[in-house]
Amino acid sequence: MNIIVRLYGSGKFLCRPDTSWERENKDLFAPDSVSSYLWTPILFARISKAGKCVGRKFASRYWDAVSYGTLLYVGDMLDGSPESMACASCADRTSVLPFPMYDKATLESGLNTFSLRIDSIEAYSTVTEGATEMIEEAITASSAIVSLRIGDIIAIELAPMQPMGQGVQTEAHGTCDRSPEMTEISGTFCDNELFKFNIIM
Repeated sequence: MNIIVRLYGSGKFLCRPDTSWERENKDLFAPDSVSSYLWTPILFARISKAGKCVGRKFASRYWDAVSYGTLLYVGDMLDGSPESMACASCADRTSVLPFPMYDKATLESGLNTFSLRIDSIEAYSTVTEGATEMIEEAITASSAIVSLRIGDIIAIELAPMQPMGQGVQTEAHGTCDRSPEMTEISGTFCDNELFKFNIIM
């Protein structure tokens, strides 16, 4: 199974290994070699039909479920080198893709809200308006270079990466200082909890 990620800003793609997939709300204990993580919220969809070079008008046929989550990147590996993004994406249990997923119909109203909190403070939120278009554009663009298989995940970063240890920047709350030893991350969608776990350094 591929986890195909559309990077925020550049629109480029990379693939995360399926060993990075976390869906059971288990706490993440950082390895001794890791001193920091960065996070970014994502919208993701499950591929339901194999395809290559999928045209935009046919993209709706290639996915059947949707949800929101977060990706973690190992900050120690982000040194600006060409390979650093790929290296920072490989760590176990850093692709938080909660299951079960939602029917794609939950996106139709455009008003359902995804909220991500760090240490109980809202760090990011968005409504579903435009989400269907984002998914189908990503399917079209990614399938030009990566063959899609049933069960693959297409994930779209929704905001720039932010460091865990430097507080959460939001318009509503400014910077939140917190202990780096343990950080709680939680997310809700349609007023239902999607994920809730601790990162323990």
